[in-house]
Amino acid sequence: MKRTATALVAAIAASVLTIPVASATAKSPQSSHDSLRDRVNAVMETGGTVGAIARSTGPYGQQRSATAGVSDQATGEAVRPGDRFRIASASKTFVATVVLQLAGEGRLSLDDTVEDWLPGVVSGNGNDGSRITVRQLLQHTSGLFNYTADFPAFTSVDGFEAGRYTTWTDEQLVAIAMKHRPDFAPGTKWSYSNTGYILAGMIIEKATGHSWQQEVTRRIIKPLHLRHTLAPTTQTHIPGRHLHGYSDFDDSGPTIDVTELNPSAGSAAGGMISTSADLTRFYQALLGGHLLRPAEMKAMKTTVRAPEMDEVWAGARYGLGLMEVPLSCGGSYYGHGGDLPGYTTRDGASADGRRVVVLATTGDGAADLATEHARNKLIDGELCA
Repeated sequence: MKRTATALVAAIAASVLTIPVASATAKSPQSSHDSLRDRVNAVMETGGTVGAIARSTGPYGQQRSATAGVSDQATGEAVRPGDRFRIASASKTFVATVVLQLAGEGRLSLDDTVEDWLPGVVSGNGNDGSRITVRQLLQHTSGLFNYTADFPAFTSVDGFEAGRYTTWTDEQLVAIAMKHRPDFAPGTKWSYSNTGYILAGMIIEKATGHSWQQEVTRRIIKPLHLRHTLAPTTQTHIPGRHLHGYSDFDDSGPTIDVTELNPSAGSAAGGMISTSADLTRFYQALLGGHLLRPAEMKAMKTTVRAPEMDEVWAGARYGLGLMEVPLSCGGSYYGHGGDLPGYTTRDGASADGRRVVVLATTGDGAADLATEHARNKLIDGELCA
């Protein structure tokens, strides 16, 4: 799931002695083609990245893509533009969209409390579901402890190896958070908490009688023909051509292949798989007004300051499952980053969805913020071009 701005995993071990530079395909002038390729190479040059895919779509539908590195260190196979990858917390925008659709249909209210839908689930150690609204879950203003901060499968090589095939229930994940006191009173501050989205997924199931995976598939994946996007339950492998992820979990052991993972560990907070093309189509539809009614779209875009993210995204704000980030050329873009051990997704879209950039990388990146800054420069540079 999402790492906060100041917490980056350490650089990948120096086992990749040579990394292929970016190759590119384009349906636009050579100069734009070159800039995307150069920006992908700039990400790779910061170190610690095994593979990268970037896709940039312009206001008239013109598309460019660039790739670099390898999809699988064991075979040395080069990355391809259509490779699947784990999108981690970018899943949250899909989940928030379903919740907002249900609100638009009158099946729930953003001002309903967690206790209204999940009696007794958020309780103990000062946690009180009757004081937390659905809106606050989606906005990260609930104050709930972030369960992944006490989750060994995401914090060390040994923990990951021991837990990568474990099936977790949503109730078990929430129970981890309930062992801790809240970080603050609901609605008084902002702090990223994956726990809120586990609860949002549970609320979707209570409101519809179907799992969040089924509702995301029925309401978003199938209507938009996102043929390479999956919302798996416990399937540990990524089907078809895909990027392998690699991590040493902050130098806690040797770098390992982390591709196989039971997605129940992330569930509605970060369990989905997609491609750069499908994520582009999703953001085009969402911000183009094809998935939400105007009132719900306005609610999604109503943001609060997210100061935890300032070191990476200065001035970042957060709405309901959607980040808003200032652009160097003026204005801002919308999107949602995603991080799991070995996988990073970054994306950005104009307010109307006509311009979209998606970047997926594997490996841990640089030990400092160099890789993060290079990723952000790619997104910003493409949207400001």
